[in-house]
Amino acid sequence: MVQFHEHIITELLEDSNGGLVVTSSGLGLHKLISSLFLLHHHSQGCLLVLSATPPQKSSILRNYENDIQSQISGEVPNLPSEITSDLPANQRLALYTSGGIFFITTRILIVDLLTHRLPTTAVAGLVILNAHSLSDTSTEAFIVRILRSTNRSLYVRAFSDRPHSMVSGFAKAERTLKCLFVRKLHLWPRFQVYVAQDLERDPPEVVDIRVPMSTYMIGIQKAVIEVMDACLKEMRKTNKVDVEDLTVENGLFKSFDEIVKRQLDPIWHTLGKRTKQLVSDLKTLRKLLDYLVRYDAVTYLKYLDSLRASESFRSVWIFAESSYKIFEYAKKRVYHFGRTDSGKLGLSKPVSTKKRKLNDNKKDEVAQQCRAVKHDIVPLVFVCLKDQSTSTETRVVLEEVLEEPPKWKVLLDVLMEIQEERDKHALSGEEKDHLGDGDDNGIVLVACKDEYSCMQLEDCITNGSQKVMREEWEKYLLSKVQLQALPKRNAKKAKEPKGFGVLDGVVASAPGKKAEVSSISKQEHDALLAAASEVSKRINKDIVGEDDNQKHVDGGGSVKGKGKGKKKKGSAGEKTNNDVAPEDDAMEGGCLNEVFLRKHNQGLNAEFSREMKKLPPVVFYALESDKKILDILKPSTIIAYHPDIAFVREVEMYKAENPSRKAKVYFLFYEDSTEVQKFEASVRRENGAFESLIRQKSLMMIPVDQDGRCLGLDSSNEPQSVIPQNLITRKAGGRREAEKEMQVIVDMREFMSTLPNVLHQKGMRIIPVTLEVGDYILSPLICVERKSISDLFGSFASGRLYHQVEMMSRYYRIPVLLIEFSQDKSFSFQSATEIGDDVTPNSIISKLSLLVLHFPRLRIIWSRSLHATAEIFTSLKSNQDEPDEVKAIRVGVPSEEGVIENDVRAENYNTSAVEMLRRLPGVTDSNYRAIMDGCKSLAELAMLPMERLAELMGGQKAAKMLREFLDAKYPTLL
Repeated sequence: MVQFHEHIITELLEDSNGGLVVTSSGLGLHKLISSLFLLHHHSQGCLLVLSATPPQKSSILRNYENDIQSQISGEVPNLPSEITSDLPANQRLALYTSGGIFFITTRILIVDLLTHRLPTTAVAGLVILNAHSLSDTSTEAFIVRILRSTNRSLYVRAFSDRPHSMVSGFAKAERTLKCLFVRKLHLWPRFQVYVAQDLERDPPEVVDIRVPMSTYMIGIQKAVIEVMDACLKEMRKTNKVDVEDLTVENGLFKSFDEIVKRQLDPIWHTLGKRTKQLVSDLKTLRKLLDYLVRYDAVTYLKYLDSLRASESFRSVWIFAESSYKIFEYAKKRVYHFGRTDSGKLGLSKPVSTKKRKLNDNKKDEVAQQCRAVKHDIVPLVFVCLKDQSTSTETRVVLEEVLEEPPKWKVLLDVLMEIQEERDKHALSGEEKDHLGDGDDNGIVLVACKDEYSCMQLEDCITNGSQKVMREEWEKYLLSKVQLQALPKRNAKKAKEPKGFGVLDGVVASAPGKKAEVSSISKQEHDALLAAASEVSKRINKDIVGEDDNQKHVDGGGSVKGKGKGKKKKGSAGEKTNNDVAPEDDAMEGGCLNEVFLRKHNQGLNAEFSREMKKLPPVVFYALESDKKILDILKPSTIIAYHPDIAFVREVEMYKAENPSRKAKVYFLFYEDSTEVQKFEASVRRENGAFESLIRQKSLMMIPVDQDGRCLGLDSSNEPQSVIPQNLITRKAGGRREAEKEMQVIVDMREFMSTLPNVLHQKGMRIIPVTLEVGDYILSPLICVERKSISDLFGSFASGRLYHQVEMMSRYYRIPVLLIEFSQDKSFSFQSATEIGDDVTPNSIISKLSLLVLHFPRLRIIWSRSLHATAEIFTSLKSNQDEPDEVKAIRVGVPSEEGVIENDVRAENYNTSAVEMLRRLPGVTDSNYRAIMDGCKSLAELAMLPMERLAELMGGQKAAKMLREFLDAKYPTLL
């Protein structure tokens, strides 16, 4: 254990009430919690751990096991276990009273507390993770309030390693302390004295490598930043967001979306489509910057193609001035496309009417010019184009560039350098000194952002970068073939390209050259499909088992392609002669006549395979998995391929805990990239968050009573009733008997929301049960189905709401649909300008109107917030009896015994008879309930006299219609 962990534990133990600990990310929070577990003894009671994610849980358990194994003497406690809903109530009670350490979900714990299955005195303390996500209405605060009210000796220890989340909103840290009923805030940033001393006492050897980006990568990054800045300027024009937060630096982080969303949510319905789209566009642009330094060129182009297809006509950024550069540069990283006239490569002038053919010398000249574009020797695709109208023929060149990410080569060089150093130390006999404690396994750990990068890099160092790029290129081409093969629906006449032509995948055009641009775009598309067909054919031949060696040798012959002309055999990446043999047989109705592939020598791959034998053992680790792998692998060398501030701290902690072990760390940054900017900004943002928390800590005021406890707790076992306590009256000269406490029956599934917590704060007794009908039962007559806005739209779409309202109307006299809005959002579905006069199937207002017309007894309640809902429930229950728990559970539940007298289960409601009654002549929606109340069955209805019918049906005319229908004789069959 590092020393600053001991200081944190000491500070926590000083206050028996508990505290809130906020640390920098990556400072071993899981190890700190596992060390606290060692101090727990079963005689104190059980220790419950809340809000732990699966990775956090596994990391804490692994550290706890390691700590136990390192103990030389003393009693070895049982390992922490998990309490789930699969365990029956009696087993959960036995675990609670055993005094162990348990991971438990908030939903299970709050239900057991409200049903008194958990004795509160059996709980010694709570450990709450991810404290930055807590609020006064969260379930964790609900649990703490109930436990504190009956167990004053309980301690609450909350932890968070996201300081920037603790400063979002107004007085977030102070409000978190109050909802947890703790007084102490413990701040441990990276620059804290004890932390800095421990981590800087014997730091790891660090090598910072700045990798220059390629020219096209620099161009893409510059273009994306320009587009992002343009979108931010557009958003500033709305005058509805804080301008200070709208910076490109803030736009690099995911929290930027939260900042904008928090400001725009209250007025979201008043914003125009353009502003709403800008919010989405900024998120897309941030991904473009991130993916540029994370993925290879082909994957990046594939992502751009998907954006072009999915966001073409909705996005604002795609029409920005610099957006076309993003697509053009991304395409040039993968391939170059151009036409050749008179041996020149590039977009040519309008072709003349004279038909020309390239001789062998011209072919060689074109090939040399193509190689001049990229210093590496790459395959070329020559496409012979024939203009039917002008009888001309032109060469079109599709040059495969397949630019490799610069980091790939640097990573390989670093691995080779590591192996060379180890070989030198081994030869010089310095291996023991180099390895430090002599317990080194020689593993090199490469940390990447995600699993995809890990798999690709592993493939890169195993098979070579050229092969990886070739495979990605072939996948890209095959996706073009698959897309082309999809059935075309609602095909419309092609529109002319607009603007810079980014949406149509064509280059910028000048006036008067529309025909040529359209021709070039089609030629480029056809050339890609031709190359894709070649790859597809080769793969199909491999599947049927054709001899691979024979295919490699075969370089001649032409194969007719469906709709594409003739193509030369051979797979991408294979070695063939540089000669090409054009054929002049034109394809019917097409412009592509021939496709020729020239392959390059793969000597580099052979050299790479020889060098591969000299690489050290490498393990790839995905940072997004959140697994603490350093203590498991104990690597001697670490390569941060995608540097992350939390991982940097984990490396520092690893070295501080293992001072005798040598550790060398390589950081790979793209020079002058947003990757560097984001890393440096994350450090500044974290330091700024802690500085803000330090100021808040010096100014915050936590109210305490004379015993040093937080105020806000009631000394009684149950919360105060909302009924006034002063019930003294002059009647009989004494105190009237206290009225019964309000209670609400709540469905178990509703504990995923925070409304039960707010109702409990209002003084209502919450009874959690499993309800078949409704979410909240307020009285024997009132049943409430609660819907948030998103749930309301989803329920209408699935038809679930109709069934729920139908069930409530069947079993309860007053069915209620509660539509609950968020407190920080507008109290309306849509702006007034968007509400139409006609009933439309897509309008939520129209759907609600139809629902009310179909169920006239349904009552709709509109609630502005959770607290408003609690006030509404209080007023609805003021003159009602309390609901019956046993009866509420049985409502709508099928019975095995069949029909039971005076029961409320499903079998006792003859829905078929009700539907038949409503279809009888004279029976309407306004009188069928009165008829049901006046007679028990259809048989009794048929025997009622005319006067009684008129009384129940509200008039002589309706009664006469029904009587004539019932008394009419059926015709005699002949």
